[in-house]
Amino acid sequence: MTPALSFPPDLLLRAQGVRVVFFDVDGVLTDGGLYFSAEGETLKRFHTLDGHGIKLLARAGIVPCVISGRDSAPLRLRLSALGVQHLRLGTEDKRPAAEAMLAELGLSWAQAAAMGDDWPDLPVMQRAAFACAPPLAHAEVLAVAHHVTQAAAGAGAAREFCDLLLVAGGHYRPQLEAVSAADGAAQ
Repeated sequence: MTPALSFPPDLLLRAQGVRVVFFDVDGVLTDGGLYFSAEGETLKRFHTLDGHGIKLLARAGIVPCVISGRDSAPLRLRLSALGVQHLRLGTEDKRPAAEAMLAELGLSWAQAAAMGDDWPDLPVMQRAAFACAPPLAHAEVLAVAHHVTQAAAGAGAAREFCDLLLVAGGHYRPQLEAVSAADGAAQ
């Protein structure tokens, strides 16, 4: 099966050595809206495309990490379901959290990518080798992003970023062909 996706060569070159990805949550993995029940419980909406992209990264040996200023039961439940093991929740100071994760993984900023949407994400995005933002991110974040997704936050933006990283690392086509071959074997 020939992949339908393509990305500009300069983006693929910049993203080639990525082995770890830092994701923000609100405004990246969600649409940025905050939903509260009558009892004050925080509710979040996640897109399955984004979740599958995170799983594909992990399958390819690219470590997905989440750093968020908020912490909630729905977020922990979603990250657990996706198998995300590296997370720092409830922290606004994201650079030290990312540096601690890099040290735990034995990786460097040169091997890191980051996706964020607002000022607290800037210190991580500015240090990462590859930075990405959804289209409605704050202007300062858009200014440092190497790639701005076509898809909106919480509606496939993270998946688009994951796909770009998978293509750059040579992991996209083999995973797509494995799915296609498995489907053909079932028929």
